[in-house]
Amino acid sequence: MDFIPHTEEDKREMLEEIGVSSIDELFSDIPDEVQVNGDIIGKDGKTEQELKKHVNKLAKESIKPGDRVSLTGAGLYNHFIPSVVSHVTGRSEFYTAYTPYQAEISQGTLGWMFEFQTAISELTGMEVANASMYDGGSSAAEAVLMAREYLDRRTVVVAEDINPYYRDVIETYLPDPDDEVVELSSKDGRIDRDHLEEIVNEVDDLAGLVVQTPNYYGIIEDLSGLKEKIGEAFLIVSSNPISLGLLEPPGSFGADVVVGEGQPLGNPVYFGGPLLGLFATKSDYLRYLPGRVSGKTVDDEGREGFVMALQTREQHIRRERATSNICTNQALNALAATVYLSSLGPDGLTTLSRINWDRAHYLADQLREIDGVDLTWDQPFFNEFVFTVDADPEVIWERMKEERIDLLHPKHLRRLGLEENLMIAVTEKVDKEDMDRFAELLAEEM
Repeated sequence: MDFIPHTEEDKREMLEEIGVSSIDELFSDIPDEVQVNGDIIGKDGKTEQELKKHVNKLAKESIKPGDRVSLTGAGLYNHFIPSVVSHVTGRSEFYTAYTPYQAEISQGTLGWMFEFQTAISELTGMEVANASMYDGGSSAAEAVLMAREYLDRRTVVVAEDINPYYRDVIETYLPDPDDEVVELSSKDGRIDRDHLEEIVNEVDDLAGLVVQTPNYYGIIEDLSGLKEKIGEAFLIVSSNPISLGLLEPPGSFGADVVVGEGQPLGNPVYFGGPLLGLFATKSDYLRYLPGRVSGKTVDDEGREGFVMALQTREQHIRRERATSNICTNQALNALAATVYLSSLGPDGLTTLSRINWDRAHYLADQLREIDGVDLTWDQPFFNEFVFTVDADPEVIWERMKEERIDLLHPKHLRRLGLEENLMIAVTEKVDKEDMDRFAELLAEEM
């Protein structure tokens, strides 16, 4: 149909063309309970001015992020974002841009991508980084594929205490029955090294070991000796980038690949996305790197410029040589991360990390003073921790919700076998007054 229907006859012709007899039949797949019966704004309609007034009234009934205290975490964190981030990312030359298919004429885009790669390499202690991935989960899965391809091995060991949704993505990426994902158990909130040694002795085609630090529970894993224990197999480390302002980078422990969720770097929590995957590795594996890499070079006249140095994906080279089907690089989110890190600088990131550390430990100390509450594990943690309560976690969750304090729902921990626990994350946006109030309310529930 090459017209926009204006009359009832036009509408009937269009419906006949697509094989239905009425508008109701067209939308019959929508369940009755979610359908709106009747006109939303009245038969006579509203003027633009009236409609704006109505929408503004509805908006005032919504709860804004600043109206509540967020103690949620589990991979996504509510950090303060300097206004310079949105100022730069909101500029039209960035905001409307997608993938630079004529890459070398996009010098501004390639320039900041190069800076992003440099920042992530320095942050993780690795030699090279790509220009971002979809999210933390797909980055971990792509690292597994890279290890399998490079070593021509099929078994990967995944720590039990990594983000469970990352584990789900890894398993989704490995549907072949010959691919095996072995779970590495945890002990006292950290990976069980004795179990790792058993696995290494039993598996003869180990492609890689995937660990996370701080892990899903916020506990800092000890990475020392892991690479030596697994030999040629890839040590793949997922890490919270904010924590790297304080902690020794995974590259210092011999990591082959460092991945992570870049959302904490200047990106809002949104409603779970879009996110930003980080991926850094050693230069030896450059040709196996998924996604794309911006490089700096000089032209025939010696002028400095940027080029798309690597993009081994199926759209640009023969399919059998492609390392990934990652077809975008979350460019706007990566730009936000670049501006964010540039605005903080190394000293600022260290200060921010220290604030997150100090505030989380302050709240943990407050909770320890409450009868019926204790930390689940006595382990070093960053800005997130799990605690055990002598009460129903869901009742506490509901009470806090009523008091405008948001916690991770207990069902996420029950999935991991933790029945009497809650987990909270503390960022620089949670002040002492908020933490003291939370502790007082929790004490009332014990």
